[in-house]
Amino acid sequence: MALQNENVVWHPHAVTRADRESQHGHKGAVLWFTGLSGSGKSTVAGALEQALHALGVSTYLLDGDNVRHGLCQDLGFNDDDRRENIRRVGEVAKLMVDAGLVVLTAFISPHRAEREMVRELLGKAPFLEVFIDTPLAICEARDPKGLYKKARAGELKNFTGIDSVYQLPQAADVHLDGEQLVTHLVAQLLDVLRHHAIINP
Repeated sequence: MALQNENVVWHPHAVTRADRESQHGHKGAVLWFTGLSGSGKSTVAGALEQALHALGVSTYLLDGDNVRHGLCQDLGFNDDDRRENIRRVGEVAKLMVDAGLVVLTAFISPHRAEREMVRELLGKAPFLEVFIDTPLAICEARDPKGLYKKARAGELKNFTGIDSVYQLPQAADVHLDGEQLVTHLVAQLLDVLRHHAIINP
């Protein structure tokens, strides 16, 4: 990572995160969904965003595939590029939390170090690592994008769970059974957000 230029100075603003949170009526936070491809990250995050929107909560969903169409389109899938992908997303999530949003991110983010990097980047802002725990066999049976089939055929290299490692969270803030109904998982997550006083009862 490039060192910050000494001529670049942080400019404070009069309107604070607390001001924005007050206007939204809830706290800003990041829910970082992690798990294998096909585990249900995007599906659960999307369903949760719909539920939060219905409750009047201001949200934004950052999805792994979507950011690679723009913000991270110049990155590949080797370890260095994956690390940079997560760093960029973490920086964007930090800005969105400062705007008072509940940010949902759906990224395989296979390495613990990168997930912890984002947690540290957020500082005191709420960060919840949400592990969608779905067995590899189930993910591969689902294979919604046909990626496991390509990986098994040798057409796709560095695919997490096949020829690239996924490091299980050691102490996820939220541990979900990816084989449960999406509605059950969303209900659990809403309870977690209320418990942490991120959203109102």
